[in-house]
Amino acid sequence: MLKRNLILVLLALITENVFCCTNFIVTPGASASQTTLVTYAADSHALYGVLYHNTGGRTRSALRKVYNWDSGKYLCDIEQVPETFTTNGNMNEHSLIITETTWGGRTELEDKSGKIDYGSLIYVTLERARTAREAISMIAELATKYGYCSEGESFSIADGKEAWIMELIGKGFKQGPNGENLKKGIVWVARRIPDGYVSGHANQARISTFPLNNPENCIYSKDVISFAREMGWFSGEDSSFSFCDTYNPVDFGTVRGCDARVWSFFNRVSDGMDKYLDYAMGYDLTKRMPLWVKPNHKITRKELFDLMRDHYEGTPMDMTTDIGSGGSHCPYRWRPMEFKVQGKTYLNERATATQQTGFWMCGEARTDKTGILWFGVDDAATSALTPIYCSTKKVPWCLSESNGSMLKYSPTSLFWLSNRISNFAYLRYDTIAPVVKKNIDEWEKTQLEEVDKIDSKVSGLSRKKRIRFETEFSVNTANSLFFKWKALDEYLLVKFIDGNEKGEDRNGFIDNGAGVGIPGKIIQKGYSQHWKEMVVKDNGEKLMVR
Repeated sequence: MLKRNLILVLLALITENVFCCTNFIVTPGASASQTTLVTYAADSHALYGVLYHNTGGRTRSALRKVYNWDSGKYLCDIEQVPETFTTNGNMNEHSLIITETTWGGRTELEDKSGKIDYGSLIYVTLERARTAREAISMIAELATKYGYCSEGESFSIADGKEAWIMELIGKGFKQGPNGENLKKGIVWVARRIPDGYVSGHANQARISTFPLNNPENCIYSKDVISFAREMGWFSGEDSSFSFCDTYNPVDFGTVRGCDARVWSFFNRVSDGMDKYLDYAMGYDLTKRMPLWVKPNHKITRKELFDLMRDHYEGTPMDMTTDIGSGGSHCPYRWRPMEFKVQGKTYLNERATATQQTGFWMCGEARTDKTGILWFGVDDAATSALTPIYCSTKKVPWCLSESNGSMLKYSPTSLFWLSNRISNFAYLRYDTIAPVVKKNIDEWEKTQLEEVDKIDSKVSGLSRKKRIRFETEFSVNTANSLFFKWKALDEYLLVKFIDGNEKGEDRNGFIDNGAGVGIPGKIIQKGYSQHWKEMVVKDNGEKLMVR
């Protein structure tokens, strides 16, 4: 077993700039709704939370411009197709879902001469592919043709019938006689998750060994093994080749900061995950988790929403129990992810729910009905998901790319409004967050009921009328969430200002009976007992009442 004080220094490998996303995947046979469900938290300190949209149809240009998703910089023009599909976020009108998590991998495999990045692979493919299998082929084709300029990635790729994990990385750079890259392209492998199972990935490559002669369930590039041999990284039998161990070996940091999130998801829905706890905590890297597990019950949509709000509660990594949670059990740790005291390095846990989320979602792919993108912005634990039908032709203004930015506040942006609420909740989490969660639960349960009603209403409509109806519902519902959250923001400020809590009855806030707006009941909750004890330990002699 590795010594903790030696391996903690490896935490530097999990930076807070990129390696911050989480995907959970539930196959139709594992979901209570019998639909494919894929969650995604796009976590970045620089990402503005909006709903990306492309209205499909016949194209006018022979070329499509490609911009790097992370930086916004122009990369190249690629050949355009005659017709594209409507896309909303990470889902298209055919219920195809593509999401990702970045894991970096071997740095010598980066190709800075490449012309297409991981984000463009997602959004270009969503405009062109109908099924998960088509998407896998298209991603490989695009990266091979134009060159891949990003790091190692895991993609969740799903439709109404099946779900896959595809993992890929570039092949580095070797200059040819005309300046071209002789190693242009990627090595990759994709595995279909068996129906009835769940899977996930979180910034650590997860596909180890894989079947070599089962194209129905496993597809891979022809050189995925031979390239590793060429580089001197593998010399065994083909059947023993492990993609993740070769191209993204684990260490303490990538497990504790990344795979642990997947473990927590598995632990909440499946039996027997205790045996992988030492792995999840980075103490024993030999006991790798399986790529997928069978849940002990059918997972509902609402349950999966809430699994994205996890802070390791009830596990040894629970972020609410130590002094780092402050005086109000706050399950957040401000970055950087590590700190030093007296020459030793320590970590700040990285849970699924995190403060730096730009947007998050749960894609619901359905075979007999229009798919739904359950979409939210900012921290999943303090924000609500709103249903966006994947055929939707308009973007609500509160979620528009034109409405504000990370450098420009907008009072009509749901992202900025959600941040007002979340950042206020962080100050006194055990008091304010439960009120926010109550509003989240009420909203999401209502919308789950509403979409069932909408499905009945549109079942007999023509395609054109159905799309119009679903678009109006999606836009109006998102706008309703904005105004509900605006009212919540105002309510929280009035109720919890200055560390106090105003009392309420069924008529609202309690006044003092004079009728002039003076509170009649003010509660001062103070700090947690643990916090008080730590303050006394640190400075008790000076603070003791004589």
